[in-house]
Amino acid sequence: MTTPTNDKLWNVLCHLSVWLGVGIILPLIVYLVTKDDPESSIPAHAKESLNFHISMYIYGLISLLLFVVVIGMILLPLIALATAVLSVVGAVKASNGEVYQYPATIRLVK
Repeated sequence: MTTPTNDKLWNVLCHLSVWLGVGIILPLIVYLVTKDDPESSIPAHAKESLNFHISMYIYGLISLLLFVVVIGMILLPLIALATAVLSVVGAVKASNGEVYQYPATIRLVK
């Protein structure tokens, strides 16, 4: 199935929202607007991206708390690097028409 150009653009933007400085906000808005469209691939990408970004924020908060025992100083940069790299991987997969399932993601939005 080919993805229309407009859908592909929104899919990629959802994954790259952390690079655009809008993190959770863009995928959340896109998901809420498109979740009732059964023919669009946008809700699946927005939901996956939203779950990933929420998970990374949770992991970041936990690692901030772990700064007290020094391990947070190691974990926080690793979480930031994983977020940056995996969001680009998700965007590349989205541009190819695939839904990317991020690793270590808590599925909060079903």
